[in-house]
Amino acid sequence: MTDVVMRVARPTDNLEVIARMYADGLGFELLGEFVNHRGFDGVILGHTGAPYHLEFTRQHGHGVGEAPTRDHLLVFYVPERDDWERRCARLVAAGFRQVPSWNPYWDDDGRTFEDVDGYRVVLQNAAWDGADMSRAVVTRRNLHADSCRELLVAL
Repeated sequence: MTDVVMRVARPTDNLEVIARMYADGLGFELLGEFVNHRGFDGVILGHTGAPYHLEFTRQHGHGVGEAPTRDHLLVFYVPERDDWERRCARLVAAGFRQVPSWNPYWDDDGRTFEDVDGYRVVLQNAAWDGADMSRAVVTRRNLHADSCRELLVAL
């Protein structure tokens, strides 16, 4: 699966503002854009060669409103403290608003920022370690199994 690239796409009523916020705030490059392609305008942002990018679209004559919940997140892991601090300041300078996370887990080692559409970006001051996540899932499964056993014993 090494050739797989992930694109996260979402609509916006504020295409120009959102494009500028994410480009300036996250340091993304404009990888592509389109105008009136079957009634849609859009921008594709990311880093050349990275296995992910973001696409923001606007459909002519159609409004989309704000994010459906406060827990719609893009999470970026930034392990170096100084780099993380610089990136947090960059998001604020680009127009993101720092907000408390809906899920308090993200406030332990991170900061949450909201764009003009109400969607959120978390900068987590930690390295991504998939092994830690695997252990967390196993721990949750074990806790769930223990709870089920306790419930059966109580019956």
